Amino acid sequence: MATDGLIPVTVLTGFLGAGKTTLLNQLLRQPEMAGTAVMINEFGEIGLDHLLVETLDGEAILLQAGCLCCTIRGDLSAALSRLAERVAAGQAVKRVVLETTGLADPVPILQTLLADAAIQRHFMLAGVVTLVDAVNGMASLDIHPEALRQVAVADRLLVSKADLTTPTLLEELLTRLRELNPGAAPLLAGHGAAPASLFLHQGRFDPASHGEAVRDWLNPAAWDAHGHHHHDHHHHHDRNRHDDRIQAFCLTFDAPLPWAGLATWLEMLTATRGESILRIKGILDLEGQDKPVAIHGVQHVWHSPTLLAGWPPGERRQSRMVFILRDLPRAVVEDGLAAFVRAAGMDTAMP
Repeated sequence: MATDGLIPVTVLTGFLGAGKTTLLNQLLRQPEMAGTAVMINEFGEIGLDHLLVETLDGEAILLQAGCLCCTIRGDLSAALSRLAERVAAGQAVKRVVLETTGLADPVPILQTLLADAAIQRHFMLAGVVTLVDAVNGMASLDIHPEALRQVAVADRLLVSKADLTTPTLLEELLTRLRELNPGAAPLLAGHGAAPASLFLHQGRFDPASHGEAVRDWLNPAAWDAHGHHHHDHHHHHDRNRHDDRIQAFCLTFDAPLPWAGLATWLEMLTATRGESILRIKGILDLEGQDKPVAIHGVQHVWHSPTLLAGWPPGERRQSRMVFILRDLPRAVVEDGLAAFVRAAGMDTAMP
């Protein structure tokens, strides 16, 4: 549990057949995952996955609502409220893993975790882990927009069934994942397994992991000093794809930013183009503030800014914001920020 008393919630998503239940089972057998509460959403009237998850205490919470963008919001809030009551009564819960149905767009869940005041009193969004099937992943990305969004919003990307495909096809998939989400380097989950560390101390909100949390959350190693990604964004495939509707990039600012003006600009952006904003996350160096401030938004919804314990040792003190957008040109964001920067008379590292 984070030192501020909030219980971290990790969203585990991935398209149908990616192996989420297999992954979850092997994770829960690891001693480091003791104290994990599991919530499972399933599509349709009859839920089965909760019967397949081998929870250590014999209990999993089933969120049985067909559509994540509708009744699941109320179900999730109610389930977390009940869990908070059990924690208050003495049950030891260190973290929550929320497994979504493979058909789910994860954005509504992120909105609920960020916007529901009752949830925020006890829980915090720790991150999104997306599992991609190496055999069928490329086809899923070609056909299903939900699969694209699952990859685009991920903090961690895991690739399952890599042993069941060819090295050439695997590398093609990995290249595509890097293009869709430059901030989350894909990792291979051999035989459906992954280390528990992927689910521990995740996210910007846990100061217990100090600088590592900040670096992992934004993964700035993927970007150069000007916010460009190190990988080339060129498609090497003949087929037409809709990947270009989604893009991710990072903007950096060397001079401290005034919070009031920046907040006004972000509010304007999300109010007018919120449907195109899959995620915005950032670490900010603000005027008059010695410690970094983390921000996190999903479409029209913003989590309250979080003051972190301190800047990572050896890290350059600068503001970094990652934008994950759908059908919104990068130039719209860059031009808006550039105008804000010019009005404030600040120098930036923005291209």
